[in-house]
Amino acid sequence: MTSFQRLDYQRTIIGYHGCDKAVAAEVLQNHQHLRPSENTYDWLGKGVYFWEHAPRRALEFAHEQKRRGKVEEPAVLGAYIHLGRCFDLTDVEHTRQLGVAYGDFSDIISEEGRSVPVNRAAAYDDHDLLLRELDCALINWYMGQLDSGVEDTYDYQTLRGVFQEGAAAFSGSKIREKSHIQICVRDPQCVIGYFLPTTHFGEGGGNE
Repeated sequence: MTSFQRLDYQRTIIGYHGCDKAVAAEVLQNHQHLRPSENTYDWLGKGVYFWEHAPRRALEFAHEQKRRGKVEEPAVLGAYIHLGRCFDLTDVEHTRQLGVAYGDFSDIISEEGRSVPVNRAAAYDDHDLLLRELDCALINWYMGQLDSGVEDTYDYQTLRGVFQEGAAAFSGSKIREKSHIQICVRDPQCVIGYFLPTTHFGEGGGNE
């Protein structure tokens, strides 16, 4: 596999996690970490997810989860995150790594007689293909290769990606209403600390 330059991000960002109020309270009161998400469709693979500098979007997500019956009382938990060894998908070096990795990944899947996962729509009107099963499977596989030292001895602590999502912000625009930056934390030590946001950013959950 092609050798790439490794970067350590000496940078701290603020992330926001949409969740149930009880979860936020448990983390703060008991000094615990959030549990990593392990859905097969997670956009950046296994880890704890945050919206970078986007508390309102985190709250909207919590309200979306309430409508799905996964949250009782929507809340937002803030976190100071040191990106550290970050697999940043705003960097072409990292997106090109995934392009190279995909060839090996798809060959292995095919040799095992399995079908390569695909990104799927969550509903008939989902044009964003919200169920990112291909992306998730590839990222988890590639991170596993790096963690195990099969391809390298360098392991990534966080992942970062910019995603376009939602309808056009206005007629004829390529700017999407729900575009955002996601942070996926693989190493809990990258979370310097959690906090409960005090700034009022609205209840923004839309109709219940």
